[in-house]
Amino acid sequence: MNKPIKIFSGRQTRYLAEKIAESYGQKLGEIQVTEFSDGEFTTSFEENLRGSDVFIVQSTFPPAENLLELLMLVDAAKRASARHIIAVIPYFGFARQDRKDKPRVPITAKLIANLISKAGVQRIITVDLHADQIQGFFDLPVDHLYASSIFLPYIKEMNLPNLIMASPDTGGTRRAGAYAKALNTGFVICYKQRSKANMVETMQLIGDVTGKDVILLDDIIDTGGTFTKAAQIMMDNGAASVRGFCTHPILSGPAIDRIEKSAFTEVVVTDTIPLKRTCSKIKVLTTAHLLADVIKRLQNYESISSLFKFN
Repeated sequence: MNKPIKIFSGRQTRYLAEKIAESYGQKLGEIQVTEFSDGEFTTSFEENLRGSDVFIVQSTFPPAENLLELLMLVDAAKRASARHIIAVIPYFGFARQDRKDKPRVPITAKLIANLISKAGVQRIITVDLHADQIQGFFDLPVDHLYASSIFLPYIKEMNLPNLIMASPDTGGTRRAGAYAKALNTGFVICYKQRSKANMVETMQLIGDVTGKDVILLDDIIDTGGTFTKAAQIMMDNGAASVRGFCTHPILSGPAIDRIEKSAFTEVVVTDTIPLKRTCSKIKVLTTAHLLADVIKRLQNYESISSLFKFN
């Protein structure tokens, strides 16, 4: 017999947690956050957790208070005698700092992994990590989910006549290749060089997109510079249309304005991060049903990897 489960959420991811709980078939648990006049805050659970499997939903996008709130909730659940504590982190922030790319810098993704583990989390559920090796930063189970289970059916439903996958940089080659294999099509990539962070200096297309309906894939859109520039290069090289698919819509600075003015027909994202404002070209698909399904499978000791087999 399975132990009772309870689903809770931090403040900034409540919009998604409510949909996860509804899809799972229960009400989202209640927490209380008390803020003091100096900006300090504290968290508390408003119901009994003893002996329960507690799922805490919180993406760790900026500000850093989102991460701190997750850690505080985990600590509170541990001290309330929860049986198991599972952190559901749809967007794992600081994941781009996964290595030392120059001297005297932190490996912040590893630091965050240490903090979450030390707080008392016993399992992680996350979606499309920026770097797969981050799973190895944890000495506990990590269920790494893929937005492909949401995006691939949507792409198939569009029934585009001359489909081809594309990556805006060489780092996304594996992702584009996986989608191309699942859809039995080819793929192209862009080669870019940066002058500094968030600033693309040069970009070149590797492959032929003439007359093709291009699906441009990425895990993160930050300022949108790389993504929109890649779309324009596709059109300049004879593509019939370009659509973007991205898991985590950070969309900082001028990103939304760039997408609105871009060559994209449509940009499809998930709700791992809430949109800062609407855009006529952006469509949001929810991850709630996927995450709720994974929670059910964990409780029933069923396979999770089978969700991502598309043959």
